[in-house]
Amino acid sequence: MTRYSLDLARFLYKQIRFSSNAFGPGDRTAGILDHIRKEIAEVERATTDGDKMREFVDIVILSLDAMWRLGFSPEEIVAAIQIKHNANMNRVWPDWRTVPHDKAIEHDRSQE
Repeated sequence: MTRYSLDLARFLYKQIRFSSNAFGPGDRTAGILDHIRKEIAEVERATTDGDKMREFVDIVILSLDAMWRLGFSPEEIVAAIQIKHNANMNRVWPDWRTVPHDKAIEHDRSQE
C-alpha cells in the first residue's frame, strides 16, 4: 500500500481553488448540508468498508469546504481541528462497552 502524507493547510488551498471554480464563491451552507445528507445516505447504503470510506471522505471534504466558505483560512481551519481534538481528548467519556453500537457515544456533560 502506498503511504500518503497530507499537509492539511496546503490541501485546503488547493481545494479552495477547485471548489470556488467548480461551485462558485460564497457561503453555500444550505447546499453543503443538503449534499452531506445525501452522502450520509450513501454511507448507509454502502456494502463494503471501502465504499463506506469513500463516502465518509466526501463528508470530510464537504465539511472543510463549508468552513472556508464561512471565511476561515486554511490555517484557522487546521487550528480549529486541533483545538477540538484536544478538547475531546480532555473530556470524560463513558465506557464504550455500555453504549449500543447504533447509538452515539456522548461525553459526560455533568460538569458543564
